[in-house]
Amino acid sequence: MTASARQRPTVDPVVLSLPFTGRWLTRNSPARRVPSHGTHLLASTYAVDFVGVDDRHRTAGRRDWRTLLATEPVERYVGYGRAILAPADGVVVRAHDGERDHEGRRSQLALVPYALGQAARLRAGVEAVAGNHVVVGLRDREAFVALVHLRRGSVRVGVGDEVVVGQVLAQCGNSGNSTQPHVHVQVADGPDMTGAQGLPISFRPFREWTRGSREPTLRESGLPAEGSVVEGLRVD
Repeated sequence: MTASARQRPTVDPVVLSLPFTGRWLTRNSPARRVPSHGTHLLASTYAVDFVGVDDRHRTAGRRDWRTLLATEPVERYVGYGRAILAPADGVVVRAHDGERDHEGRRSQLALVPYALGQAARLRAGVEAVAGNHVVVGLRDREAFVALVHLRRGSVRVGVGDEVVVGQVLAQCGNSGNSTQPHVHVQVADGPDMTGAQGLPISFRPFREWTRGSREPTLRESGLPAEGSVVEGLRVD
């Protein structure tokens, strides 16, 4: 099957709220390319990553020799421990906790051994790649949203729990296939990431600071651009 066939461009996007408050940096946006992470594996065709940042749009407030040469304590990162919220109403169909949070890696030297372990993590299965995660079956559509790389011990929900948009589900962590704390968001047509296909995503109102801009733009809906900073807006 060709890449263009698997992208299913005629499928309407699944509309979600951003699963957090505060400001987050957009990485691997499907607004830039599809598949957004360079693969269709594990239903990640249209997945998007968000990295927590401060008001100066920094992912971490401290830099030292470890930043350049080694790994760093995960607590340095702005996003670590931030609340992750339900992006839509639905029912929890998968909830996995217990995977450890890795140290952060901004150093190119520290990224080399991590990259070499990529194939082994894929062979180990979903938990080794996704880490701690929650999958919610949406109430208004046959679609399943996964929130991935959560903090160990932070998952508050279990299979069968009904959730509403904005409800705290867990905290941002660095578990699974992750080099720094972030939340990976994806939607699929089934609850099992090993057999499902990814579905396109759109987000409800948010502020977006595009690269180089000092003032945000209000977006009523859509996908944030690669490298932009976003902040969700709650609609009553």
